[in-house]
Amino acid sequence: MRRAAAAAILVTAALPGALASGCGEDEESPPSARAVATAPPPARPAGLPAHVPGRGTLTAHITHDKVLWSRPGGGRRLAGMARRTHFRSPRIVTVVRRRGAWLGVLAPELPNGRVGWVDGRHGARLYRTDWSMEASLSHRRLVVRRGGRVFARARIAIGRPSAPTPRGRFAVTDRLTTGNPSGPYGCCVLALTGHQPSVPQGWGGGDLLAIHATPAEQTIGQAASLGCLRVTNAVMRRLLRAVPLGTRLRIRA
Repeated sequence: MRRAAAAAILVTAALPGALASGCGEDEESPPSARAVATAPPPARPAGLPAHVPGRGTLTAHITHDKVLWSRPGGGRRLAGMARRTHFRSPRIVTVVRRRGAWLGVLAPELPNGRVGWVDGRHGARLYRTDWSMEASLSHRRLVVRRGGRVFARARIAIGRPSAPTPRGRFAVTDRLTTGNPSGPYGCCVLALTGHQPSVPQGWGGGDLLAIHATPAEQTIGQAASLGCLRVTNAVMRRLLRAVPLGTRLRIRA
């Protein structure tokens, strides 16, 4: 498909199940979510070129099911990785290392901080993503950049002391709408590769890390969530329209 299809971001497709996130309100059950239809990444020639032109983070569109290995060439099998995510989004992964045809990627099937290696000789199309995000926990601020220029700055709520937001590098896996701006996740969600390691006992919403909206705007700037980063509905709608899958996020102290 042509790059002009990138404008097609408003159509949603129903998904089974609920948003398995570890960061909603304690009293709320996780809502159902819909993945925002995503245009395919820029077309690239078959095979893995030694150099991928353009600016930004090396990114791969995974078009076949893969195995995540502990090291290039194999090693120990860490997990399987399907060509679509749990929410049925295209599998777009951030490449943080590369050794020949082997790609070291971030994936939600892995623990925080773990890199999995996939054989990129078949079913992987490389391109570059010029978007990036950085969150400061101490300043309670999210900065979104495109091509090195600031696209947005926003105050955020972070994890409470009993469920702190994990630090490290993560990437966007899904762009989701909830259909309920007044619910605990607000209008929409950017799901991430990370996991919340300190979800409360009895919480049934899973441990998926995310950036999501909240109708409780008084919590913005506070340590109030179960680990996720919260922004207002207005900010989240803007990010959902613009931030592509595979965008990297660095969470700092």
